[in-house]
Amino acid sequence: VIWYQGEGSSRPHDRALQYRKLFPAMIKNWRDDWGQEDFPFLFVQLAAFRKMNPEPEDASWSWLQEAQTKTLSLKNTGMALAIDAGEERNIHPKKKKIVGDRLVFSALKVAYNQENTSPGPMYAGMKVQGSKIVISFKNTGKGLVAKDVTLDTYKVSGKELKGFAICGKNRKFEWAKAEIKGGTVIVLSDTVKHPVAVRYAWARFPICNLYNKDGFPAVPFRTDNFSPIE
Repeated sequence: VIWYQGEGSSRPHDRALQYRKLFPAMIKNWRDDWGQEDFPFLFVQLAAFRKMNPEPEDASWSWLQEAQTKTLSLKNTGMALAIDAGEERNIHPKKKKIVGDRLVFSALKVAYNQENTSPGPMYAGMKVQGSKIVISFKNTGKGLVAKDVTLDTYKVSGKELKGFAICGKNRKFEWAKAEIKGGTVIVLSDTVKHPVAVRYAWARFPICNLYNKDGFPAVPFRTDNFSPIE
């Protein structure tokens, strides 16, 4: 199965949270109906959509994307990212080939047991080191890289990492500086002296450019366990 849906389930926040249960329940139901418990089920994570916000935000769109990521805990599932294929004003973006290519990689891994790094770098853990937070990843492939990318009308230089926000105990996220060091990313901000959490690409239309050298974008993530802000 290849599934591409979620836009209509993303608002409001509580509906996006329901997707954590509804989506895996649907997959299990379909497998039961076909009498095949673990047949491969691939899905596309929501593409970036709506006007880019110059400030960190807590969009329900991101919570729906997170629910999709959590569904990878089901056996024989795979996810293709479309975060860099989105358009601000088009909920059905035109860049279909990049999504199709990533679904192919996902199918090769899930259905044909070929080793690859799909769906791209995924958050694995964090450590607070003074005024910095060190983020570790899995699915790094040949290594992490800041990539030159074009996101709709925005050209993002690979000279620096974009898309990271950090907060202290007040839970107010600020844009952060981020630097790749080996298989980790070091995140910090001059205005957050005692950080507690990091978010990456946590927006309806995030300006972000962390990839692995195999060409897969990093999966949006948060390190916190905060509740959504309406």
